[in-house]
This record gives sequence, C-alpha cells and structure tokens, in this order.
Amino acid sequence: VGHVTKDGAIAGPRMLEHMVDTVLYFEGDPGHPYRILRAVKNRFGSTNEIGVFQMKDRGLAEVSNPSELFLSERPDGAAGSAVVPALEGSRPILVELQALVSTTSFGTPRRTTMGFDHNRVSLLVAVLDKKVGLSLPAQDIFLNVAGGVRLDEPAVDLGVMAALASSHLNRAIPQRTIVFGEVGLAGEVRAVSHPDLRVKEAARLGFNRCFLPAGNLKNLEAPPGLRLMGVKNAEEMLEDIFTPEEPE
Repeated sequence: VGHVTKDGAIAGPRMLEHMVDTVLYFEGDPGHPYRILRAVKNRFGSTNEIGVFQMKDRGLAEVSNPSELFLSERPDGAAGSAVVPALEGSRPILVELQALVSTTSFGTPRRTTMGFDHNRVSLLVAVLDKKVGLSLPAQDIFLNVAGGVRLDEPAVDLGVMAALASSHLNRAIPQRTIVFGEVGLAGEVRAVSHPDLRVKEAARLGFNRCFLPAGNLKNLEAPPGLRLMGVKNAEEMLEDIFTPEEPE
C-alpha cells in the first residue's frame, strides 16, 4: 500500500509502481455519487478500460449503463449543450459537454475547462474564429464535461465546437442529435477510430441524428433509427446541426 501526493503521483521513488503488476486509479468528483476505476498500468491487459461505480447505502455498486447515467440530468433545449460518444478502451460512453460563452469584463478573456484539455479548447476556439467566422477571442469561455468525466481523445473535438457555437449563438442543438470527429487546424473534420461502436451506442440511447466525419461513412452501416450525416469541415456541420430533427 502506498500513498499519492497532491499532484496525483505515487509518493517517493517509483519502485512501488515498478514492483506491482497493476496500478489502478479510483477517480471521481466529490459532488457526484459515481466513481471511475481506471488502469494506468497493467502487465496482463489493456490500460484503456474503465469501470464506473456508484456509491449507495451498502457501498459501491457497478453502473451497467454509464451513458444513461451521465445523460440523465441533461436539460432540454439548453444552448451550449452537446452530446459526444467518447471511447474508453473498447467501451463507448455518451457524455454531455456544456459550454458557456459570454462577453469578458476584463482585458484578457478567461478560458476555464473542467474535464478537457485547456490547450485543445484554445486551438478549437482559434479554428472557429479563423475558419468558421465566429468571433470568440474577446469572449470568456467555460467548458465542462458533465458528470466529472475526463476526456482526452481528439474524437470529441467536433462536439466541443458544436457546444461553443451553440452557446455563442444562443441556439440549442436538438435533443437527440449527437456529434463526433477530430478537427484539424484548417477546419477539416478527420476520421476517428471505431465509429461503429459510437453510432451503435447512440442508437441504443434513442438518438436519431449523428454528425460524423465524412471519411467514416465508408463501410459504416447506419443502425435502425439513426441518420448519419457526414461532414468534411466544421463550417458544414454548423450549417445543419441547429435545424430541427425530422419526425419519425
């Protein structure tokens, strides 16, 4: 048994970490009842898998459907909210991104992020300004991954841009629309890994429209009830994402 420093590293020499076969981190936000068990070292398997648990009266209980849990309190018709299918190992999880864009009261605009890389947000803001025409450099920007989840894969880039644009324009993204894709510096939307797992999870949760990279449409079969809309750049996505969903 070892202990962890304030920076989140194992205290003392790394000998303890080298001696063991597996290192697990038990993560969570004190304001939420669920915790994430994440492997950072595993000699006998993947380190990309996670487990989601919820604290109950009798202790920790496994959450068999984390996507439904993370979206259970999502507001209806709120500007700045977007849902993305993140991938943790081989497990797709739908999470809500919340963005708030407001006029700054200071000389230097604030950039505050929770659960997502701060530098990545600055990059996406610059792409929105230069390639899409949304003037955000003079705005305070706050981005939160709801539920205390931490996202670090580029596949959620397009969702971040959708949430930022939604808040800036004060236009809500339709409730059953989902979006994913990596965004490059030229504003292009690049293909990501395992699109089939992402769209199947979206269809299972009742989503009926999905914006994804056009490069991922090849050899990808749409699940029943889910309309796939391939986009080549961020501007193309923002032209259509706010339109109402077609009735079933």
